[in-house]
Amino acid sequence: MNRVIFLIDGFNLYHSLKDEYPKYKWLNLEKLCRAFILPRDDLRDIYYFTALAFWDKNKQTRHKILIKALQSKGVKIVYGEFKIRDKICRICHKSYTTAEEKRTDVNIAVHLLKLAILDAYDTAIIITGDTDLIPAIEATFSIFPSKRIGIIFPPGRAVESLKNLPTFWTKIRSSHLRDCLFPPQVQVGPSDYIDCPKEWL
Repeated sequence: MNRVIFLIDGFNLYHSLKDEYPKYKWLNLEKLCRAFILPRDDLRDIYYFTALAFWDKNKQTRHKILIKALQSKGVKIVYGEFKIRDKICRICHKSYTTAEEKRTDVNIAVHLLKLAILDAYDTAIIITGDTDLIPAIEATFSIFPSKRIGIIFPPGRAVESLKNLPTFWTKIRSSHLRDCLFPPQVQVGPSDYIDCPKEWL
């Protein structure tokens, strides 16, 4: 039996949806992952790598609601963090501050290799379009050549250098998103329900 894990780059996926399909943010990632494997495959774990936008309480609240819905489907959350950075505009040369998400790439890389060492999967599928993960993928292949690693590109995020790795790859299409939304109300406990944020309806 093919033991499968998914490693989801939450911000790569979020920004893809924000740019391409903003109406599909209320996404059931467990259902989405199952859309890319065979019924006979053994889906062991889904890891969702993300961080909370501490400077925007409304955005953070919506994100926490989504996380609660995902956890009700068995998705495991791995948190990174945001750091505030001072930067200089290359055009006008004025300084400004911005929030940069940190640790996601490292967290994904560590999980990919650690879980291979623990023999926790036969196939790891990464939902991302981030080339920073190439060294981790190559290292895992070199140490564990029998493991299979796949890349699923979020909409608008396909990258040739990731396609050229000895992996299999495919893309998330609008039909996947449409078919894998949560219902407007999700049961997360015996008598506990949460509603899709109204901004996402």
